[in-house]
Amino acid sequence: MEKLDAKMADQFYSAILSLKTKEECRAFFDDICTIKELQDLMQRLQVASMLSKGMNYLEISKETSVSSATISRVNRCLNYGDGGYNTVLGRLENNE
Repeated sequence: MEKLDAKMADQFYSAILSLKTKEECRAFFDDICTIKELQDLMQRLQVASMLSKGMNYLEISKETSVSSATISRVNRCLNYGDGGYNTVLGRLENNE
């Protein structure tokens, strides 16, 4: 896998952290991503949430139309990744 340019990544993550409201976040991501890219990101988060609730691949695929390859990748990140999904899912759960 190709490595990210550290300086560009730092600028990008700092830009995201500078956003203060959902409206600012929506405007930024609408500008920076295509509709398909946004849909893909949103679906991955939805899949991560469903996996964390114990749903199986078939149930998730039926409900979301996401491929088993994508579900598998998200599952791998949930279990062996850097913890990003788990951090976000935990915070979302605490905010509900």
